[in-house]
Amino acid sequence: MSRAGNLAISRRRLAIILGLLAMVGPFAIDSIFPAFHALAVDLRVMDAAIQQTISVYLLGYAAMSLLHGALSDAFGRKPVILGGLALFLLASVGCAMAGSLQELLVYRFVQGLCAGVGLIVGRAVIRDVFDGDHAQRMMSLVSMIFSIAPAVAPIIGGFILVGSDWRGIFWFLVALSALMLAIVGSLLPESHPAAKRTPLHPVTLAKAYGGMLSSRPFRLLALTSTSLFGCLFLYIAAAPDYVMLHLRLDETQFGWFFVPTIAGMSVGAFLSGRLAGKVSASRLVAWGFAICLLSAVANLAYCLSTETLRLPWAVLPMTGFAFGIALVFPIVTIALLDLYPAIRGTASSMQAFIGLMGNALISGLLVPLLGKHPLHLAIAALLFVVAAIGIWLVYLRQPHAPPHSPAEPAAFEPTDEL
Repeated sequence: MSRAGNLAISRRRLAIILGLLAMVGPFAIDSIFPAFHALAVDLRVMDAAIQQTISVYLLGYAAMSLLHGALSDAFGRKPVILGGLALFLLASVGCAMAGSLQELLVYRFVQGLCAGVGLIVGRAVIRDVFDGDHAQRMMSLVSMIFSIAPAVAPIIGGFILVGSDWRGIFWFLVALSALMLAIVGSLLPESHPAAKRTPLHPVTLAKAYGGMLSSRPFRLLALTSTSLFGCLFLYIAAAPDYVMLHLRLDETQFGWFFVPTIAGMSVGAFLSGRLAGKVSASRLVAWGFAICLLSAVANLAYCLSTETLRLPWAVLPMTGFAFGIALVFPIVTIALLDLYPAIRGTASSMQAFIGLMGNALISGLLVPLLGKHPLHLAIAALLFVVAAIGIWLVYLRQPHAPPHSPAEPAAFEPTDEL
């Protein structure tokens, strides 16, 4: 029963809702990968120009990520999620009806502004309701559900492209956001009651963000997750070239790249949740880093040993990256959110902003420079992993708070029933 008068909800149902919400952003990125060439032909631009549909989207995502959490701290989690989904739906309609690349980029930017609301606010919801090992388990379960999106999205996009054109992909996103509006509106309880909300004031918000950026533990944790995810996102952003140029597959075969990758993410997230409370957080993080490092070294060795990439060897390192990241990310995220228990939404926003700015730079700068050469991608991926490990080791040497803050009363009590 709810402690704050809200409807009770099962842990599984809450995880499914939050996982589906987190999938909206990846669907908006990955579902259009198979349509890159079709977009270039239809809009009469160079293929390289279509890469900017990803960069512009991520810039919008990063810019608004600074406000999603703060808005949810001030007005509640559910209203902010619903508002973001509604705006995403309208932006997707604009993308589907765009007549030029310039117009498409404008609507992609607006899509990015609201696509991250489910992931960012959802993290705050988890920490509102769960504490300690339970929070790690729920974060891992949501990650496991969320990880399906990058595998499924390009496959769906490819088959839509076979039966329709690139506009059909954006109409699919319209339908997806409408479905999520209905699910959240009817099933998701509010986890941040009025008594706990903090007023939204520009000066206060600026001071909060300034305090986070000046906090050495916060910076180190945010950069750890950003750098580690960079080794995988580099390949995700380069997927159109990697799949169709280097692996010589067609628009319907993106699953050969994404399914093994997301399988690694799902298994890693499952193990992270099952081992919470049984294996120390520091040991799980060490395992995750070791797996990522071994995968990066194996990836580089393979690229040095051949001039022609072949399945499955060319995608197995991505599986290792995803597996290791899934072990590390929930623990790092919870530690970061627990630095600011009164404004977790705001802390989640700043973490997302830092990560998304890194992703935008990868997509807009590194991928155009490195994407045509598998060896260059492999070297960059190894450097990302080494950087993440180095930053984490610096963090461990800093004086910081215990990994979990004391338990607080939850806004609603999750049950075990489905």
